[in-house]
Amino acid sequence: METKEYTTDQEQLARFAKAMGHPARIAILNFLAKQNCCFFGDIHEVLPISKATVSQHLKELKDSGLIQGSIEPPKVRYCINRENWAIAKNLFVRLFDHDNTKKNSCC
Repeated sequence: METKEYTTDQEQLARFAKAMGHPARIAILNFLAKQNCCFFGDIHEVLPISKATVSQHLKELKDSGLIQGSIEPPKVRYCINRENWAIAKNLFVRLFDHDNTKKNSCC
């Protein structure tokens, strides 16, 4: 059986997409994209979920590289990782920008 490898771009896009695969994470990204940075409490105040759940979503987004956090005792400050945000945008644009009008419809 032949094993096919995925490109680095495909793997990175899949990581970003997985991290964005929950409405709460999209809400967090929308909130953070509108400001330079904010503290955990600011994020928790705008979401209708528990602090523990917000923490789990922030961890997923941070692990994907879409956001970053820094500890400023006793608080944690979060912001969009602008470099990875630009990479994600580029990867999604390339994915959705294929010209499918020249191909026959499959259905």
